[in-house]
Amino acid sequence: MKTTIYYKTLPLYKGDAILSATGIPVTPPIGSCNAKRNAGMDPICLGRPAKLRKLEDEAEKEELLWLCPSSVKSNRTGLKNSVQRIIQPIIDGIKLGSQRTDKKDPISLASADSSFAHVPPCTKAIEAIVQAVVRKPHTTGYTHACGSPESRCAIASHHSSPEHQLSPEHVIVTNGCSGALELSLESLLDPGTTLLVPQPGLPLYEEISASIGANVIRYRLDPHQGWECDMNHLEEIMTSKNGNTCCRAIRAMVITNPSTHGSVFSETHLTQILGFALKYRIPIISDEVYGDLTFGSNRFHPMARLAAVHGRKVPIITTSGFSKQFLVPGWRIGWVAFQDNSYGSLREVEKGARRLANLQHGVSHLQQSVIPALLSVSTTPGLARWKEDFRNVLKSQATLLCSKLMNECHCLDIRSPPQGSMYAIVHLDLDCLDETIQDDMDFVRLLVREENVFVLPGSSFGVPGTFRVAYSSCERILEMASQRIINFCHRHRREKRRAHCNQ
Repeated sequence: MKTTIYYKTLPLYKGDAILSATGIPVTPPIGSCNAKRNAGMDPICLGRPAKLRKLEDEAEKEELLWLCPSSVKSNRTGLKNSVQRIIQPIIDGIKLGSQRTDKKDPISLASADSSFAHVPPCTKAIEAIVQAVVRKPHTTGYTHACGSPESRCAIASHHSSPEHQLSPEHVIVTNGCSGALELSLESLLDPGTTLLVPQPGLPLYEEISASIGANVIRYRLDPHQGWECDMNHLEEIMTSKNGNTCCRAIRAMVITNPSTHGSVFSETHLTQILGFALKYRIPIISDEVYGDLTFGSNRFHPMARLAAVHGRKVPIITTSGFSKQFLVPGWRIGWVAFQDNSYGSLREVEKGARRLANLQHGVSHLQQSVIPALLSVSTTPGLARWKEDFRNVLKSQATLLCSKLMNECHCLDIRSPPQGSMYAIVHLDLDCLDETIQDDMDFVRLLVREENVFVLPGSSFGVPGTFRVAYSSCERILEMASQRIINFCHRHRREKRRAHCNQ
C-alpha cells in the first residue's frame, strides 16, 4: 500500500492520533504536535483520504516518517509530579551569594539529602564495603535477581520477631526504598485500580500510581493529633456515595512511619489502622525507610510485627532501605518484604514481584554485601552507639530549628513537634502577614527572593498554608536559616495586626 503524507486542514479527529499506512492510530510525541500547532498547523496524519493538502517538502516527509512516539506509560509518568511542577519556578530564582547584592548564600531546607548532612556516614558501612571489595571477589559477579542469599537472610532476620518468622524467600532487594515502592505498586496495581495514600505524604506514591494508570484517594492526617491518620475520614471514604465501587477498586493502603513530616505512630494508632484494613480487607504497604530514627520516648513499631501479634489477618508489604538510617542515599540499597496473612493473600502478588525483579537482573552485588553487617546491630561493634549518637544530633537540630521559629516568630506555628525522621511542617498565620503574602506559595517565593532560603511549600504535598523544613543541616546553617526566616516574617508583618502578632 502506497503511503502518502499530508497536512490535515480539517479539525483533528478524536485522540489527536497519527494514522499509519495501515490505519493503526499512533500517539505522536507531545512536542511534535505542539510544534505544529505553534506553527499554525494541525498534527499530521499518514494515509488519510482526500481533502488534505499534499506535502511537497521531501525533508519534512522524512521527518514525519521517522516520528518515534513515546510509550503511553512514559507519557503518564511525571504528569502527577505536582512538587516539581510547583517548585521549579521557585528553584529557578535561587542564586549564588556572589550573584546577589546582599551576598547571601543560598540555604535549602526543602529536602534532607542525608549525604549533605554534617554527620559523616556510618563508619561500619564504609568498612563493610571496603572489606567486600578486598576480601569478597565474588561480589563482582552476578547474583540472584531478588538479592544475594546473604543479604536476603539478613533482611529476613531483621524483620522477624517471636510472633512472626520471615523467610528469606519473601524478601527482594531493590534499588533503594523508592525501587521497593515501585516494585510493590507495579505488582499490585492495574490501570483503573485505586491506592489509598496519606495527605500529606510522599509524592512518589502518586507518581508511580499515575505511571501505572491507577488512581489514588488521599486520606487526611491530623496535625492536631501528631499527624495520625484521620480514621473518620478513612471511614467516610469507604462509606461514601460510591463506597461499594471504591472498596472493590482499592488494592492497597500506604502508611509512612516514621513519616516525611516528623510523626511516629504509636502502637495504639497502628492497631487502629490494622482494624480498618481488616474491616475492608485492604493490604497495607508500610513505608519504613526512616526505621528507628525516632526521638526520646517515641518508639518505632514495625507494622508487620503488630499484624502478627493480632493474628496475621492483614497482609503487610514492608519497604525500607539504608539511605536515611545510615546516610548513604547514593548506594541505593533498599528492599521489600512480603509478610502475608494466614490466608496467603499476597501469594500471586509476590510471584509477580519476583517476575518484575527478573527484568532488572538484580541490584549491585557489591552494595548488597554491606547489608548483613549494618542490620546486625548486636554483633557489629560500635554500630548501636553510632545510631544513638545520630539520633541525638537530629533531635538537637530539630529542637533548635523548631523552637527558634516558634519562639521568635508568632506568625509561625508547629502544631506537631517532630517525633522522628528529618522534617517538620510549619503552619502560617496569614492574617499576621502583609498583602504580598496570600498563601504558602507567595511566602516561599518571596523568601527565596529576599533571603535566598528555600523551604518546601505545603501546596506541593497537599497541605496549603504550610511549609516543610528539613533539619538535617548543621546547627550553624539552621541558625542562619531560621534567623533569615524570622527577619523575613518581621519585615512582612501586617501593620494592623502587628499588636496581635506580637502577643
